[in-house]
Amino acid sequence: MTLKQNPLSKLTGSFFELKSVYSLAATAMLLALRIVLGMFANATLPFFGNTVKISAAFMPIAVTGYMFGPIPAALVGGLGDVIAFFINPVGGGYFPGFTISGILTGLIYGFSFYKSNVSVIRVIIAWLINALTVETFLAAFWLYILYGSGEIQYYLTTLGARFISLGVKALPEMALIFTLGKISSKITLPKPRKT
Repeated sequence: MTLKQNPLSKLTGSFFELKSVYSLAATAMLLALRIVLGMFANATLPFFGNTVKISAAFMPIAVTGYMFGPIPAALVGGLGDVIAFFINPVGGGYFPGFTISGILTGLIYGFSFYKSNVSVIRVIIAWLINALTVETFLAAFWLYILYGSGEIQYYLTTLGARFISLGVKALPEMALIFTLGKISSKITLPKPRKT
């Protein structure tokens, strides 16, 4: 693994990961895990007005980012949201904003971790970027579109609740991402046989 690799080479490298049957199979299993965790391993924090959810669905996305890069991780994030909704449509109609959030989470973790050394500082930076942009500002905006009725106060209240929730989940999520990164870095998939 190398520390210095530009984003374009990470993007093209992750695209070529999808040409391997082993990588596709592993990505499909991580997608299935993301769907299951997204449906069953989550909780809504009631004291935040039901706008803040803690979920384990980020873990397969982060592992995909470590192992296969931004494109497969974005696929796991985006498809995981869509498939989970169609399997278990809870809480109204489908909203594409959360699919966009899943794709962005995959891109952030893929660009941050793919072919890079696992370090505490890298995990903290990637988690902060994702937590602030996707899980806080963007998620509050999606909720404002869905439930805000044009009231900016709703957005500000939701934003405040999401900032508070970051303090609740920051250390456990960063510790999990770091641990999963260390485990993922030791996994090697078999190389396809040349015929």
